[in-house]
Amino acid sequence: MSAATVSDADALAQACADSMWADDSSSKALGMEIASIGAGRATLTMIVTEAMTNGHKICHGGYIFLLADSTFAFACNGYNVRTVAQQCQITYLQPARLGDRLVAEGVERHRSGRSGIYDITVKRDDGETIAEFRGHSRTIGGTLVGGDKHD
Repeated sequence: MSAATVSDADALAQACADSMWADDSSSKALGMEIASIGAGRATLTMIVTEAMTNGHKICHGGYIFLLADSTFAFACNGYNVRTVAQQCQITYLQPARLGDRLVAEGVERHRSGRSGIYDITVKRDDGETIAEFRGHSRTIGGTLVGGDKHD
């Protein structure tokens, strides 16, 4: 694959991410930020706030799942074909605590036809792995930029 093709693919992924981000109220409301986007990959960050902590004074797993799931969404929607989660699984390895900056890095493992498999690793800023997430995607038709974008 040539450098121009990679650049074109990454530019399309960025345009798709920009389109999705404009309407992504939940990710923005939780303070998530997009750190990087490329074809079949995404990195998002989020700082654990007091509202995200549970009765054990650690980050509720649902928020960690949400960060991983949003990262998954941006990784699998970079080809300008609307894509949703078909099935997801997460394994929690370490707790995240108030004030921790979490970094979720997602990468495509396989994509064929309408389905894909993506792995997302959630880490603290210190590099400690918090969770491993695997998402299975399914395209649903329509595009994110140009053409037949659905509302």
